[in-house]
Amino acid sequence: MSVIRLVWGRATGPTPTASYDAALAAANVHNFNLITVSSVIPAAAQLEVVETAPDLGDVGDSLTVVQGRATRGPGDAGAAGIGWARSESGRGIFYESSGDDEATVRDRIRDGLDAGKDLRDWSFTDEDVVVVEADSDPEAYSTVVVIAAYGESRPILR
Repeated sequence: MSVIRLVWGRATGPTPTASYDAALAAANVHNFNLITVSSVIPAAAQLEVVETAPDLGDVGDSLTVVQGRATRGPGDAGAAGIGWARSESGRGIFYESSGDDEATVRDRIRDGLDAGKDLRDWSFTDEDVVVVEADSDPEAYSTVVVIAAYGESRPILR
């Protein structure tokens, strides 16, 4: 059975991209090419909330993810998160969001999960949310990421 790990990181940097890279490093997914998918959870997947990813493969590999991300300018606050809902069969959905504060992001995720559940004829039994706020620095860009990493990485070149 494959594992989807929920990880997160927050960091600051001199540019938006530098702060994003540093936030990915804090989550230990910075050495992969991230491939974003549309947020469906396979029935056989096990979910683990771990904060920092273990070793998931070789540098430069592709890693399939769902990603909530907020990057803000110097002195500005931000938050990002991912929520999930699973059915009796194990299949489910993720919903990711970002915003200026934790409460706003949490509300958006709950609203998105409700809408996604309404689209599916599944009996949902399990639901949770992870929201993380960015570190704010008056002289640097701030980024926070919350990532659902599907399994381990795969070679990007074949």
